[in-house]
Amino acid sequence: MHASVSGYYAWLKRDAAPSNKTTRLEAEVLAAHQRTRGTYGAERLHRELVASGCAVSLWKVKQLRRELGLVCKRKRRVIRTTESNHALPVASNLLNRDFTPGEHNRVWVSDITYIPTRQGWVYLAGIKDLHSREIVGFSLAERMDTGLVLAALMKAVRFHRPPVGLILHSDRGSQYCSAAYQKKLHAYGLICSMSKKGDCYDNAPMESFWGLLKNELVHRKSYRSQAEAITDVTEYIEVFYNRQRRQAALGYLSPAAFVRSGMMKPKLPIAA
Repeated sequence: MHASVSGYYAWLKRDAAPSNKTTRLEAEVLAAHQRTRGTYGAERLHRELVASGCAVSLWKVKQLRRELGLVCKRKRRVIRTTESNHALPVASNLLNRDFTPGEHNRVWVSDITYIPTRQGWVYLAGIKDLHSREIVGFSLAERMDTGLVLAALMKAVRFHRPPVGLILHSDRGSQYCSAAYQKKLHAYGLICSMSKKGDCYDNAPMESFWGLLKNELVHRKSYRSQAEAITDVTEYIEVFYNRQRRQAALGYLSPAAFVRSGMMKPKLPIAA
């Protein structure tokens, strides 16, 4: 979200001389707002400015955001995509809403969402590490089938090499209950956990990420093609969310910076 029209023109009318400190601060705030895609509130934006070398107080950031009309877009309702009316075996809820594993590569959560385009839906399967909050694997496709979740799983395993015994939690969707998916989990030494039927709160961290994705990207766009949506969502996850977006729960680091910070404990033996 960019500055409001009135706020933008008010900024243009002010003294633009380089020696004017307030104007320079306004330019810094506008640049940071644009750089972070208009997704940051005052406190997170303040952290971004300080990290980039700008000496400014939180109070001043709040004041300038008001004067420039900078706001974050409101969230929209997320529509569920789970099909749990099937006769396939389901796993127990081992996670039981304990979303604080305390260590990287101990618990992953997974889910499926949708991206609307003028050519039809694009479906997105994602896997999130509960400790680092990184999206460790994801897949985008035109069909919401078992292949979608398998592609996300194999990407996560290939790049992050999870330890034997890692818990991978999902809902009871037919894709996750399928024999092919369960066979892969067993081959990798991963333990399956599933939410209670129809309870989105059992997978709240993944629902939270979908909310961010829709609020910060998808609801701001009108994709002409499925290929355009795939490219845009891939860039958001790999570049912005994982590597740039600061999170309060991670000490205002991005997931990638949090992993690099040395807060991770040694892994267990690697899954085959």
